[in-house]
Amino acid sequence: MTREFIRVLYEFPAGVDPEKQGRMLAVGQTTGSFRPDEASRFESFTGILEDTSRTPEGRGRARVAFPSSNVSGDIGSLLVMILGKYSLAGPVRVVSLELPESYGTRGRFGMEGIQERTGVRDRPLFMGIFKPALGLAPEDFARILREVGMAGLDLIKDDEILPDTPSSTALSRIRACRPVLDEIRRATGREMLYAVTLSGRADRMIDQACRLRDAGANAYLVSPIACGFSVMETLASHPDTKLPVFAHPAMAGALGGPPDYGFDYRVLLGTLMIHGGADAVLYPTAAGSLPIDPETERDLRENLVASGLAPVPSAGLHPGALPRFLAPGENRIILNAGTGLMDHPGGPAAGVRAFHEALLRFRAGESLAPESLPEGPLRQALWKWGR
Repeated sequence: MTREFIRVLYEFPAGVDPEKQGRMLAVGQTTGSFRPDEASRFESFTGILEDTSRTPEGRGRARVAFPSSNVSGDIGSLLVMILGKYSLAGPVRVVSLELPESYGTRGRFGMEGIQERTGVRDRPLFMGIFKPALGLAPEDFARILREVGMAGLDLIKDDEILPDTPSSTALSRIRACRPVLDEIRRATGREMLYAVTLSGRADRMIDQACRLRDAGANAYLVSPIACGFSVMETLASHPDTKLPVFAHPAMAGALGGPPDYGFDYRVLLGTLMIHGGADAVLYPTAAGSLPIDPETERDLRENLVASGLAPVPSAGLHPGALPRFLAPGENRIILNAGTGLMDHPGGPAAGVRAFHEALLRFRAGESLAPESLPEGPLRQALWKWGR
């Protein structure tokens, strides 16, 4: 029988011996130790150090192959195997992770399913964020939803920091907003998606997700790095939670930000999300307020698209920045804006119209210089946020 492996490329600071550390990972994260006379018995469980190298900057790299039979097909056991206790040993960074195609849990919708639900395929989807993040009552959510939905917004989400609060539970928000979603569909012929935040303990989150769906929810927002990938895996596979899952990158910086520790964002927000049940993945952009390396962003986005997921660049988007996030004719992307939409001088509806106008001008090859535009939402947005 052919053995199947999970391959991990580790990187260490200059001065660290990659061969020594690679062997420690290969054995320490699998069998640990065994007597020489037992080698044949435990060989099939032991990791293999396949190769080592150094980057031009002198950083050491080690590629280790782990038997895929050592894990149980979920993200939790995978993380324990590939980094686990070794993460306490000193600087190490996972720069790539190769998983069998069938590993883990796949989202049920992806970009294709989200486009089908919204009925929009010929352009990027526009997504907004309810603002202020905290302090709105359910009727406020319904009012804002009606304003932006009638103006042409395709999707909206709660802010990830909004849990169930005494004045605004997820269930109360859905009950207030479901009639408005129906009103928008009747008026526009479009199905607008509202990704509502799931919060609380894991067992309660799944129960909450079921109750929300019964009340008319049509999408979920979850922060799997903070609450656990197992929650998202369950959402993506439970028979009563068949809704698109939007994965938020909250806490990603703690695991992927330090250059000598944790996970490359292409692994953390790409590979793990793809195999952990996400349909759409939010991530910071190189041109936004939470910047990441442009090459990392490009690779992450290409990986998500190739795997059928919806890439959702976020944090710092506004109408004038649209050309920085789009290739001409690109449709398989969701552009997510909070402040750059809700704080438009003319109000949230004008913010939505500014994005649509920016897209039309961009696709027509026309200028986005504010002085070249007629008075209106886009001109106002460009004077406020620039390009």
